[in-house]
Amino acid sequence: MALLEVKNLGISFGGLRAVDDFNISVEKGQLYGLIGPNGAGKTTVFNLLTGVYKPTRGAFSLDGVNLTGKTPLQISKAGIARTFQNIRLFNKMTVLDNVKVGLHNQKKYSLLSGILHSPSYFKEEKAMDEKAMELLKVFDLDKEAAFLACNLPYGKQRKLEIARALATNPKLLLLDEPAAGMNPNETAELMETIRFVRDEFDIAILLIEHDMRLVTGICEEVTVLNFGTELAHGKTEETLKDPKVITAYLGE
Repeated sequence: MALLEVKNLGISFGGLRAVDDFNISVEKGQLYGLIGPNGAGKTTVFNLLTGVYKPTRGAFSLDGVNLTGKTPLQISKAGIARTFQNIRLFNKMTVLDNVKVGLHNQKKYSLLSGILHSPSYFKEEKAMDEKAMELLKVFDLDKEAAFLACNLPYGKQRKLEIARALATNPKLLLLDEPAAGMNPNETAELMETIRFVRDEFDIAILLIEHDMRLVTGICEEVTVLNFGTELAHGKTEETLKDPKVITAYLGE
């Protein structure tokens, strides 16, 4: 059984079918690409898989658990995390606290303990500090733990967003255009980071990306969307040679 199973997923906005009859299977440990022209429905798919939008048809499950119609918090706790095309960090919070935000879906103290700052609160906060620092070390961000997130350079902000997503302890990580705004050297480093994350954390990664160097460099399979429907899917190299894909996506 695949880790992520999506069957006939779709959503309409005012009669417009933004995504229609979307199907995908992502295996455990797989690096999978979701590509297509701007406006093809890729981010809408991510919004459906994270509970931002409720599908009007179809279903999806993670590790055999049906998550259709669940809230973003329920889906996060079930094991799906994401990043965004436009980085969404808490800019006026420290690097450390940004990662701790991701850890709070696993906190074990009660609201009352948090308000009263009970011993269980301090014990749990200390454990979260330690876990957050471990994640920051993975991305070589531990020396900037006390910096405000807005003071990090762009490439490190991308890494921090991935670290925060990993703090939720996901089984599946959704990356929305992680190479956006990066130069070739940064993209090459990002590819290594994504491979490392997949292997080190034993998770599957589904990514949206327009940079074909990154897609061909790390994605084992891809699905191509166009106007909200699947245009092609299969092994990356073969799929990108499909004449329909070349015409619709690459514009050649």
